[in-house]
Amino acid sequence: MAYECQKSTEVSKSIANCVEKKLLCHDVLLNCRRSITDLPPALISEILSCLDPQELGIVSCVSRVLNSLATENSVWKEVYSDRWGLPTVPSPLGAGVSNEKSWKELFVEREYRCKIFLSRYRIDTLHGHTEAVRTVSLLASAKLIFTSGYDMIVRMWDMEDGLFIASSRPLGCTIRAVAADMKLLVAGGTDGFIQGWRAVEGLKHLFDLKGSEVPNTEFRIWEHEGPITSLALDPTRIYSGSWDMTVRIWDRSSLKCTNILRHGDWVWSLVPHDTTVASTSGSDVYVWDTNSGTLLTVIHSAHVGNTYSLARSHTGDFIFTGGEDGAMHMFEITGPKPEAKVFKVATWMPHSGPVYSLAFEFPWLVSASSDGRLSLVDVRKLLRTNRSSLRKNVSRVTNMDCNNVEPPQRMLHGFGPNLFSVDVGADRIVCGGEEGVVRIWNFSDALERERTARAMRGIRLENRMRRRKLQIEMSSKGGRTDQCSVAAKKNPMHVDRSGVWRSKHGKLKA
Repeated sequence: MAYECQKSTEVSKSIANCVEKKLLCHDVLLNCRRSITDLPPALISEILSCLDPQELGIVSCVSRVLNSLATENSVWKEVYSDRWGLPTVPSPLGAGVSNEKSWKELFVEREYRCKIFLSRYRIDTLHGHTEAVRTVSLLASAKLIFTSGYDMIVRMWDMEDGLFIASSRPLGCTIRAVAADMKLLVAGGTDGFIQGWRAVEGLKHLFDLKGSEVPNTEFRIWEHEGPITSLALDPTRIYSGSWDMTVRIWDRSSLKCTNILRHGDWVWSLVPHDTTVASTSGSDVYVWDTNSGTLLTVIHSAHVGNTYSLARSHTGDFIFTGGEDGAMHMFEITGPKPEAKVFKVATWMPHSGPVYSLAFEFPWLVSASSDGRLSLVDVRKLLRTNRSSLRKNVSRVTNMDCNNVEPPQRMLHGFGPNLFSVDVGADRIVCGGEEGVVRIWNFSDALERERTARAMRGIRLENRMRRRKLQIEMSSKGGRTDQCSVAAKKNPMHVDRSGVWRSKHGKLKA
């Protein structure tokens, strides 16, 4: 009896131990089932900020919580600014954001616009210059185009209809560079001066080029000792490059030169970004710190002969060069400023003559050459999809041979030799050259056609879904009808069940 009681007690203890272990396992499993949505929203947003747009779209389909976090304005604003920079027109929700559109909607719309450069276009030709056009500048936010050249006159055109708006007085020398934003227009002459116009508040086309409507809006500054070949603007500075082998940095408000960056050869082109400026001198490419004036890195002998043209991505990490040898190179800058490193990413040889001008708007790199052609290169595939490396100062380029890349996706012909300058913005490409006319490749019609096609596809899809829904409803309600139809097939209504039918001559047959 005692033995049986002891056995029973041992069994009870063992059962209790099993139950306890099972409960423990259950708790562990419950803890293991926790998902990313259990993290604080701020931490989730930080994780999502490392994803590219395609990955964000996938994540937003997982759950409602992730969808709401993945569509936050801050995430899409950062993605948008990485590719195209922030829009210049302010509005209540921040730069470029209206009450109707979120940053995600703005991104989707801009991404959609990128595809139209492979569509059909029409060419608008602007006549007015009497000699070769050396420089063009497209101010898409104001829908204005500025051009100048050997005839010494700066002209302003309407981007939408291609009509001439106004022109300056003759400035006394060839104008080789023009730059503009919503507050300032500057032109650089071969006599070494910078001619500038301040925007006039309330004036429809921003700048009074004639100088007759509003006084004291025009200025001229001197300090260069050679022809000015390149100009650029940022919110606080003016940048000018010259054949006197210097890049000068000017304060926009005082118009005083704050820094001089000395090179070893003629300066051909420059592009600023944040606290750095990239410039080309002879065959080399320089990257400078604009605050201290120190040289960060040099790309020696980027081209065989002079490096004429330069462009840069909005993040500043990628530099594009065009040279006298007809080649185009893409370089990546990585690492912190004092130890910046440069890697060649890709090389293209689309032209048979020197590449005089480059323009970049994600994902398109556009070049103009002496052979009278423009090339359009999509650089999207050369970049990693992972954005987390952006903050770690590591390479974001896919592993590939820099000489084994896709050729330009499109070649456009300028109808004349020596295309000196090109610019790209929104849905247009503007180019000027030796023949003295300005040409605009207008892709806006392709955008409208594609919008109409998308709307029609949406309507067809909606109708298809509606028909499908009706079919499902009819099939769920028509079970008996289906049974009757099956019975009708088995027992046709028009069959004479007597087994007697008439022959061709009317006689009865059994």
